[in-house]
Amino acid sequence: MALNLSCVGKLYPPSEPYEVSREKIKEFARALRDGHEAYLDPEAARALGYPDVIAPPSFPMVVTLDAEYQAVLDPELGAHGQDRFVHREQRFSYERPLHAGDVITVTVRLAAVETLARGDVVSYESRVTGLDGENICTGRSIFVVFGEGS
Repeated sequence: MALNLSCVGKLYPPSEPYEVSREKIKEFARALRDGHEAYLDPEAARALGYPDVIAPPSFPMVVTLDAEYQAVLDPELGAHGQDRFVHREQRFSYERPLHAGDVITVTVRLAAVETLARGDVVSYESRVTGLDGENICTGRSIFVVFGEGS
């Protein structure tokens, strides 16, 4: 079953605001086993010119994957009920690092759908912004949707 290609370009409503905290950054950095001082020590981050600890580059996955679910489960797209949605790729491009104290939202756009013989490749663009509208980073993720029996 092919996905609804007319959904390409569809913009989904922004996520609920998410406050980036020192503790969440620390937990994420430890899960990655990345002990960079700027992730753990506010003074070390300030010495590098940041207002507080910064988040590791992949940290936005915490909020972008949740925001992308609304697009993945969009009945108009037609992916609901498919056997498997597999996360294939994730990239972020930054205007600046996320840091503790940022309050962000994520707006997802369905960027592309490529139909394959046994499934579809779906690309999303997730814009991470501050409450003031500042673009902080943009995530690009690719999922493979396998239909029944694949």
